[in-house]
Amino acid sequence: MHDLLLRDGTVHDGLGGAPRHADVAITDGRVVAVGRDLGPALRVIDVSGLIVSPGFVDPHSHSDTVPFLEEPQPFKLLQGVTTEIVGNCGFSCGPVDPESRSFMPAELAGASFATLGDYLDAAEAAGPSNNLAVLAGHNTLRMAAAGMSAEITPDRLARMCELAAQSFEAGAVGLSSGLEYVPGAYADLEELVALALVAKRWDLPYATHMRSESEGLADALDEAIAVAKRAGVRLQVSHCKASGRAVHGASAMMLDKLAQARRAGVDVRADVYPYLAFGTMLVAVLPPIACEGGEQALLERLGDPAERAALRALAEDPTTGTGVGFWRELHPSDVQILVHNDPGIEGRRLSDLGGDPWEALCDLVRLDPAASGVFHTMHERDLAAFLADPLISIGSDNGPPVGPTHPRTFGTFPTYLGTYVEKEDMPEAIRKLSSAVAAQFGLAGRGWLGPGAIADLCVFDPVTIGHAGTYESPDVRPTGVEHVFMAGLQVVADGEFTGGRHGRMLRRGAR
Repeated sequence: MHDLLLRDGTVHDGLGGAPRHADVAITDGRVVAVGRDLGPALRVIDVSGLIVSPGFVDPHSHSDTVPFLEEPQPFKLLQGVTTEIVGNCGFSCGPVDPESRSFMPAELAGASFATLGDYLDAAEAAGPSNNLAVLAGHNTLRMAAAGMSAEITPDRLARMCELAAQSFEAGAVGLSSGLEYVPGAYADLEELVALALVAKRWDLPYATHMRSESEGLADALDEAIAVAKRAGVRLQVSHCKASGRAVHGASAMMLDKLAQARRAGVDVRADVYPYLAFGTMLVAVLPPIACEGGEQALLERLGDPAERAALRALAEDPTTGTGVGFWRELHPSDVQILVHNDPGIEGRRLSDLGGDPWEALCDLVRLDPAASGVFHTMHERDLAAFLADPLISIGSDNGPPVGPTHPRTFGTFPTYLGTYVEKEDMPEAIRKLSSAVAAQFGLAGRGWLGPGAIADLCVFDPVTIGHAGTYESPDVRPTGVEHVFMAGLQVVADGEFTGGRHGRMLRRGAR
């Protein structure tokens, strides 16, 4: 007798195959049969009129610290996401030593560990609400080996490679970089290749927030492809975008380069979120050199009018395309302040603050180096092109579900399925949400639906799925996700979280 039978759903295998009306039988946490007349079950759920698919896999998340929150957090389960890849954009919760802890992003600093293995153990003990797999972050490795120094000596590089190997041995599922952030922005191609070659020992991928997503986009993508080609690793290009008016329309160039690289033998994929604004720290708008030496050095520079002027000249230099921050791709009205220690500023645009926008930005960062914002810089045509491409999956880029945040945290997957996917395109859309990502990160048994697969499943209504969240009110409950199962255990029933912490930390090679 089966443990559970999902009766009369429209079943998608997650591999892009045609859907079929069928029952799904689950026993001991795995799918054991798909079809008709599968025999009795201890429990039967009628899912007629609903789609039954693999649980969604988010390739680009920043939920690293969510397991340590006091209450279970179902915000991704309510979107149908059963597994997330964390440690993205070059930042992971380990390895961090006391000297480098102060350089960590604020949201990670309180949950940093001496090794990535220690983080995995602690997060497992705390209890994730859904499954997490972690990447070893290049920025974190670099801070542990060299602090915020731009220089990387051979000894420091060797130490970085040693720490990376320890992280992969402990269970990390790949390497990530965040080359628009410091200290990753100081790295050259040879440094990145050296670390990717360490990942190659375990056949692990390299995921990159590239050096530029604006005027330097073409060169930055060439660099990412070169790293993957020279190291022989799979490449994941994070949160594809053509950011800023100067590069609107560049999606065609980017997609062509990705396709050419794949034809040339580079196993490359990418991800995108279905929104026209990105979110990050305000300090990232400044040239990376502003942060060299750490936070105190940053504050001193911003307190010196001559240093501010020099940083502005670098940021606005038309001969530079990478390594100069986000400033040149922005208009003051594009910048919406999300988090600042002056609550009266939160929610306002940079253009609302009066005076010179550069000086206003420097003042904001000087008053709160951890401030963050939402940046409205993308064009709908580029977004539509990225969403339609078969090499590009959907990644939320979400942060923790606390305080002011981006609507992608609460609605990425329902927004994609409800707004951008037609009925006839549903098999391909579900493939991009499941098996394409699971294969990229080596998640055996997940991302597909068939006999033998782990029963991580999402049951949703294709008519009602969606999300009404906005940048002003992001934390709106999505609609249409009716049931979610993790290893056969129901964690969402009739659209409601059933409670508990039933996720796992998925270490490299785990099933």
